[in-house]
Amino acid sequence: MLKIGEFFMIRELYQKGWTQTAIAKETGFDRKTIHKYLKEDKLPERKASKKKKESKLDPYKNYLLQRIQEGTTNCVVLLEEIQAMGYTGKITILRDFVRPYREQPKKQATLRYETPPGKQAQMDWAYVGKYMVDSQYQDIYAFVMVLGYSRMKYVEFTTNMNMETLMKCHMNAFAYFNGIPEQILYDNMKTVVLKHTPVEIRFNRKFEDFLAYYGIIPKA
Repeated sequence: MLKIGEFFMIRELYQKGWTQTAIAKETGFDRKTIHKYLKEDKLPERKASKKKKESKLDPYKNYLLQRIQEGTTNCVVLLEEIQAMGYTGKITILRDFVRPYREQPKKQATLRYETPPGKQAQMDWAYVGKYMVDSQYQDIYAFVMVLGYSRMKYVEFTTNMNMETLMKCHMNAFAYFNGIPEQILYDNMKTVVLKHTPVEIRFNRKFEDFLAYYGIIPKA
């Protein structure tokens, strides 16, 4: 498609007596192109671009914005929630959508929250990516538990984040640490926290019973 300046330059050269062959050689355009646009009274309009394809994430963006406003930007957690609502897309476009809303890291130094030895651990899931498992590509997740005092860390890779896997990973972490913390701090993952508001925190009863067996208090 010719630019407006090029269109008028071709017409001006032609009006000055240049042949179409000479104009083609001067401008670098094909002679047929020169002939076509000399017959036109105006530069042809560009074709309208096709309508942007609707994203699988579009129906869930209002919900996601509400959750982000509440302070939840963990994409693994958000993915679980919208999948329960019918979302069939990947986590990649979810991450792209959430990224601009994440708080920028502050440059000033901050004091780290300290806990006594054995007092608290923190647990969260992380999405690793797609890898070949049993001859097929599967989503891989990382179970991560960190001890609050020593910062000792346990990581286990899984192909899902369901309740059974979550409990098995906890038991493996306790064996690795050779001990059990008094409390474990969790993000708002649905397998653990059913409701978290300023006035009410409700844990999954099955998981709460699992922790009670070890004498652990969950914290959201």
